[in-house]
Amino acid sequence: MAEDLYIQQGTKEEQYQALIPQIKGLLEGETDEIANLANIAAALKEQFGWFWVGFYLVKGDELVLGPFQGPVACTRIRIGRGVCGTSWKEASTLIVPDVEQFPGHIACSSLSKSEIVVPFFRDGKVVGVLDVDSDQLNQFDTTDQQYLEEILQLLSA
Repeated sequence: MAEDLYIQQGTKEEQYQALIPQIKGLLEGETDEIANLANIAAALKEQFGWFWVGFYLVKGDELVLGPFQGPVACTRIRIGRGVCGTSWKEASTLIVPDVEQFPGHIACSSLSKSEIVVPFFRDGKVVGVLDVDSDQLNQFDTTDQQYLEEILQLLSA
């Protein structure tokens, strides 16, 4: 059963270490990117209980909403706008302890307090970002960055 895939206890690092083999199993043999993104979003949301977990995909000069778990979200984000657009433009992970302090933050929900956005790549180009929001301040750190980047590398494996 799907609920057997997840552990809810342990340190954050232990939870990631237990989750990564499960995500590998979900991705194994599946070539459809949307299906894989949907399963990654669901696995992360289920494991950590974050407020919002999802993907935005590069389409032309915008990020367009992809698979996600959580409340209704912004549909399109221009390059350089908000945390997602800035992560895309800079091709780097952004950890935002307090979204109210981020210049140009796009408030899709007033309940979002902190955020991490991790770009993923194909052929050296950003093709999308993983966006994770928490309803708590200062939720994300370099441990999240390390493991979320590792999870996204599985997409290009």
